Amino acid sequence: SIGASIGTHPTLDRPQSRTMSDNAARLQAMQDAVTDAGNNVRALKAEKKDKAEIDAAIAKLKELKLELDTEIKAAMAAGDEAAAAKEQFRSKMNGALEQRLFYIPSFKIYGGVAGLYDYGPPGCAVKSNLQAFWRQHFVLNEAMLEVECPSVTPEVVLKASGHVEKFTDLMVNDVVTKDCFRADHLVEENLERMLADPMISADKRGELEDMLARLEEFTPEEMGDAITKLAIKAPETKNDLTAPYPFNLMFPTQIGPSGALQGYLRPETAQGIFVNFRDLLYYNGGKLPFAAAQIGQSFRNEIAPRAGLLRVREFTQAEIEHFVHPEQKDHSRFGEVADVMLSLFSRDAQLGAVKKPFPMTIGEAVEKGIVANQTLGYFIARTQTFLEKIGVNPERLRFRQHLQHEMAHYAEDCWDAEIECSYGWIECGGLAD
Repeated sequence: SIGASIGTHPTLDRPQSRTMSDNAARLQAMQDAVTDAGNNVRALKAEKKDKAEIDAAIAKLKELKLELDTEIKAAMAAGDEAAAAKEQFRSKMNGALEQRLFYIPSFKIYGGVAGLYDYGPPGCAVKSNLQAFWRQHFVLNEAMLEVECPSVTPEVVLKASGHVEKFTDLMVNDVVTKDCFRADHLVEENLERMLADPMISADKRGELEDMLARLEEFTPEEMGDAITKLAIKAPETKNDLTAPYPFNLMFPTQIGPSGALQGYLRPETAQGIFVNFRDLLYYNGGKLPFAAAQIGQSFRNEIAPRAGLLRVREFTQAEIEHFVHPEQKDHSRFGEVADVMLSLFSRDAQLGAVKKPFPMTIGEAVEKGIVANQTLGYFIARTQTFLEKIGVNPERLRFRQHLQHEMAHYAEDCWDAEIECSYGWIECGGLAD
């Protein structure tokens, strides 16, 4: 399935080419040179060498120490400056968009509610144009069957889909104030802060990068261990945190006046397509493959929405379900996209030593088994084309493969389209087989 929530993604100029890992390696080399120079001075003194030779070695040691100190201060200042620049950019961008009424906090005159926003006239215009282009690019171009289904969904449907049991995020609470926090976000912020230290050892950096790569698949026990190991406290009060526990993100409701029928506001639009599969197949003449699409509102009771439009409690979602025979996943139009170049962040790349995406055509990715099959590959390539056409810089776009235990219970292979913005890499769409 292909799903994408529509929102605003603020961006910054691309960072300098030297990466954090490059800086760390360079500083570590300088630290090693200082250590070697110090050992040399001690050896010369122990061997009672000529004073001039010892003085020269001491002078070299002082010079190397001064260079290292200067580089460390510069690296730390650059990191602080970059973080401040991102925060300043977000503040200015959000202020400008609200002032021009692209969007504003909902119910603002009553204090507002986190994670809920109203679109003003220009925001509605942008959103309408985006939806129209999505329909043209996918629904009309691919001759898909479009449906419109209710937002209120009976519990039996969402039990069958696994949402009642598994549609959760891990939450922790401040033990004193009872404030709620999303556990993986706290761990991620602390890991990124530690990785920004230019003098962290290579072994420690590797350990933290591995933890960051695996964060999405942590069990409650593993997340709790990470919080304990990193000594994470509540952000503002510095109080202790509870053990992580799953929090279901669906909004419950009761259908009918008796309250006997439990329901939920739908967390995604896909279920309306799935429950109508038999009728859609009949409408399509009983033939596979075919695709159905829906654009509509979805609702998620986010734990701590603090990133503007990136994580909200009600949003518009555009979703496609392409139905194929499970043993016939070739796509008749795959040849049209086989040469589309992608930035792929595969499972192996995430867990490897380098941890960087790599360029590859979708044809080669399917041929090598990196992407499971032609149908999934076709829609990954079509999503890349769509995002480029609406103005996303391809250098800021990548497709990240889900780790094995991160995938949905029904999935064989999953990839997220991620866009780099001032908040880092943010998922904007998901593709799963």
